[in-house]
Amino acid sequence: MNAPLKKLNELTGVAFDGVRSGYVPPKKLSIAKKLVLHKKSRKDIDPVTFEVVRHALWNVNEEHGATIQRLSGSPVAMYALDLNPSILTEDAEFVYFGPYMQYMSGVTDTQVKWTLENRSDNPGIRDGDMFLANDPWVGAAHQMDVMLLCPVFWKGELFCWVTNCLHQYDIGGITPGSFCPSARDAFDEGILLPPIKIVENNEIRKDIEDVYLRSSRKPSAVALDFRAQLAGNLTARNRILSLLKKYSPETVKGVMRKILDDGERAFLKKLKLLPDGIWRDRTYVECCRPGDRQVHRVCLTLRKSGKKLIFENEGTDPQAGGINATYSGWRGAIMVAINELLCWEQYYAVGGALRHIEFNPTPGTLNCADFPASVSTAPVQCMEISLYPAYNVLSKMIYPDPELRRDTMCIGGTSQWPATIFRGIDQWGERYGYLLVDPIGGAIGAFSHADGISTGGQARTPICKLPNVEHTEQSFPVLFLYRKEITDSGGAGKFRGGLSAESCFIPHGTDRITHDTLSSGNAIPTSTGMMGGYPGAVNRYQFLRSSDIQERFANSNLVNDIRELKGEPVELGLRQQDFTQEQDDVYAVLWSAAGGFGDPLERDPAGVEADIHNGDVSAIAAREIYGVVLGDREATERERAALRQLRIRTSSGKKLEGKVKLLATENLAVKSKRWCCAKCSTDLGPVSANYKLGCVRNDLPIESSNPIVGDPKRFIDPTPQFRQFCCPGCGLAIENEIAIESDPPLKDVELAR
Repeated sequence: MNAPLKKLNELTGVAFDGVRSGYVPPKKLSIAKKLVLHKKSRKDIDPVTFEVVRHALWNVNEEHGATIQRLSGSPVAMYALDLNPSILTEDAEFVYFGPYMQYMSGVTDTQVKWTLENRSDNPGIRDGDMFLANDPWVGAAHQMDVMLLCPVFWKGELFCWVTNCLHQYDIGGITPGSFCPSARDAFDEGILLPPIKIVENNEIRKDIEDVYLRSSRKPSAVALDFRAQLAGNLTARNRILSLLKKYSPETVKGVMRKILDDGERAFLKKLKLLPDGIWRDRTYVECCRPGDRQVHRVCLTLRKSGKKLIFENEGTDPQAGGINATYSGWRGAIMVAINELLCWEQYYAVGGALRHIEFNPTPGTLNCADFPASVSTAPVQCMEISLYPAYNVLSKMIYPDPELRRDTMCIGGTSQWPATIFRGIDQWGERYGYLLVDPIGGAIGAFSHADGISTGGQARTPICKLPNVEHTEQSFPVLFLYRKEITDSGGAGKFRGGLSAESCFIPHGTDRITHDTLSSGNAIPTSTGMMGGYPGAVNRYQFLRSSDIQERFANSNLVNDIRELKGEPVELGLRQQDFTQEQDDVYAVLWSAAGGFGDPLERDPAGVEADIHNGDVSAIAAREIYGVVLGDREATERERAALRQLRIRTSSGKKLEGKVKLLATENLAVKSKRWCCAKCSTDLGPVSANYKLGCVRNDLPIESSNPIVGDPKRFIDPTPQFRQFCCPGCGLAIENEIAIESDPPLKDVELAR
């Protein structure tokens, strides 16, 4: 290439050719020589000093996040906790990230590495600088998740980075609030900012801030959010500098290195306990744009080979409509599950584990979309649908070890978020736009030894909590009629998934509210169960126009369920735009619940009876799904035997002799290089084959998977199935599967020979 053409390419942004699908950091970073990295560290740190400094660093992260919460005026920060801080080494290895919205920090290291590569020469990285960024093709979940990157210097050398990410109130795009369900591409969405120097020599660059705020409908709110982030970084930077002065930079860097090395050793110790193999999961997203009635396949493959894990998304459908995520979003989502299932004892320190994990995406797919795909709705769709299958593949990988087995966790609630984006004129006569954040109440999936947790939050945001109803009513022109957990919503199983809830509200202090829906997982359950467990409830919108709610109020009658009211029911679409809610219109939103673990017919009958008394399970579901006859253990045994026989019709198959070599899942064992039922040892075929082909397969209507699931034809054209793969000898549910009828059985477990 001749020099003028090369220069022209540089001027026109050729650097972004490397982030068309998403920035993948090279193994060795190319950094300007004028930027000196601090690499000196002590190795002879005594245990007491190590623990003191280690916890001090963790507390820096905690204080960092709390500072943002206290100073931001946004309900997103205060109630949804849609933020996360991080500490990284000078070359962007994670030391810690925070307990808030974890997938935000899951892409921070790629963002910092990009900054080191592309900003160290021009405009340079110096003491007193900070970089603002929200470009999903560099390292952000979506455009509203704005990162502020702060290098920390010690005597002219870059010692480490403190960073944070916060979901901003509105950063532009065709929809107020910047969730843009009908966006055709990224140019319909909020402003895209690769890392830009917004703070220089400890002063805000007003020219850059003005460009950033100019895109927002609420510039004052965004400016306040930015200053909260700025204060968070300043607080964290000052705390770290104090540690350097007190303990010396070599000691603090030595602690950082030991945190990484300890995490690496702990991770490798776990991998050594596990067999090599391949684990797969498959799920679906509905409705990629307004009017779409198709489903879009998402696949995840986990390969374990010795000391290495490799994640792939091969088989995922091409990018489409407005549901996509970038490589950064896909990687960040999977890192949440890695942290929770494999690194939980490392106190949010995943850097050591990442040394042995590779991400191998297929570009141009739903969760590795090429620029300029629409990605503003990624966190509630293709990032969620990337995160939760990772629980399944990782849980099946760790299950064979008796100790790690207890860390197995099923998919939790809001595996797809039923967003309702509302806007209009609020009770003070001002314009507003917001997203109902109640679904953050979520639900925790079942464990291999215990039930999940009803409305226990979202595992990806460990300290999240449901927003207080009064806070929401204070901030926005709504009045809640009720918010309650929903019976039968949790996935059935030997251990039951946590229940989800429903929020119901009307306008208050305003004439009307304008809404958009933005959802998936309304026709096909996405909180799938595991190892014979059933899925949790789907998302559900209910809208009642011209109801008798005002008459009920006049008579002092409270409402316990929207179905108690009279009115005109309206079936809302999954991407329905600009529909209005008047003062007599009632809107209820139910979010997906958590998946169950193990065959429901294996659940302790006493546990089912307790569920009925608590209102968690209905008497009908207890009989039809769990096979429990209340108060009669013998009748329960007969009912369960009849249900198992109904699954297989006639008992058949050969019993394998000998000891179990490996327990691959709750219900699947290996004997003499052959699969067999873990309960009765019926032969299910060679380990080299798909064990499901040796099972009795029952293709059931999707409605039979959970009592909350309705007719899928309301929303989609393809036919989904609830498939059961049962032992031909005893009728035990070895595994269940949610699939489109044309898709072949998934080979979810493949052990190395």
